[in-house]
Amino acid sequence: MADTGNSDAFVAFERVQKSYDGETLVVKDLNLSMPKGEFLTMLGPSGSGKTTCLMMLAGFETATHGEIKLNGKPINNIPPHKRGIGMVFQNYALFPHMTVAENLSFPLEVRKIGKSDREAKIKRALDMVQMGDFGGRRPAQLSGGQQQRIALARALVFEPELVLMDEPLGALDKQLREHMQFEITNLAHELGITVVYVTHDQTEALTMSDRVAVFDDGKIQQLAEPDVLYESPDNSFVAQFIGENNTLEGTIKEIKDGLALVELDDGEVIDAKPVNVNKPGERTLISIRPERVEVGTERLGPDAHTLKAEVAEFIYMGDVFRTRLKVAGKDDFIIKTRNSADQRRLQPGEQVEIGWLPEDCRALDAV
Repeated sequence: MADTGNSDAFVAFERVQKSYDGETLVVKDLNLSMPKGEFLTMLGPSGSGKTTCLMMLAGFETATHGEIKLNGKPINNIPPHKRGIGMVFQNYALFPHMTVAENLSFPLEVRKIGKSDREAKIKRALDMVQMGDFGGRRPAQLSGGQQQRIALARALVFEPELVLMDEPLGALDKQLREHMQFEITNLAHELGITVVYVTHDQTEALTMSDRVAVFDDGKIQQLAEPDVLYESPDNSFVAQFIGENNTLEGTIKEIKDGLALVELDDGEVIDAKPVNVNKPGERTLISIRPERVEVGTERLGPDAHTLKAEVAEFIYMGDVFRTRLKVAGKDDFIIKTRNSADQRRLQPGEQVEIGWLPEDCRALDAV
């Protein structure tokens, strides 16, 4: 997927390719532009090319073809230490023999910044991450979350305009991870820095980013705001990779008036919004989010499509109920309902009618 070029882009990949063996491309003809101040996440499974893109931007990998620009200037031949980019890694990469303050001082010394300026910048960076009292400690005396804060402070201490983060929260437990997501996003927006963030965690990408680039097979499958990615996936890969998704397989019978008539494999016929299907006879994967499905049709109105279903499993998850259904010959159809006084707990074996609105149902490419 190509991102339209932008002469005002702060970060730009122009027809960038990368191969390690001269034959197989791990990044394929990448076009991507970012404005200044954006928080962009590169999301995808292992081997999709996202980390390679980050490393080419950092200067640790060289593009096989194409050009990478920073603030309008080509940087392909500029070594990493001269690009002025902050980096945060999953393993923190702190120097164990140095104190916290010495770790933060190192990138300033490399840039030949004077002692008094260094001290002021170190204090400011530590205060930013609420670690002002930890300057004298060594990394081994800090918890994982504290070490990650110091790694973040070290990336920000020389006031870069661009910060790259490679799975920076991967080693933290869930609660601390969620707290750090909030802190990093707030800090980035407060300071006005541009961030390129790499993760394979969908929730992290959706909650932190201005835009998300979903990678697979060396290409961007979709580049969009988080809500657009989730609500309007461009293809089957994005629909299934982002969030939980129900799929039903079928064949296009007709496309008319903005709707596709689809015959499911069990013979049921439903309407769906055609996304990347074009003609009758094509196979399609129907995509419906679990929270868009209702038990009963009272709240959906006359346009809803309904199917018979059998309850296979009911799971209590605190704030939501998660119910697995047997629908249209499949036994892995999930619905999510909010835990509220008017929601009844469904029983395994119970026969129910489920429904959804046609606009919540997408006819995508067959996998």
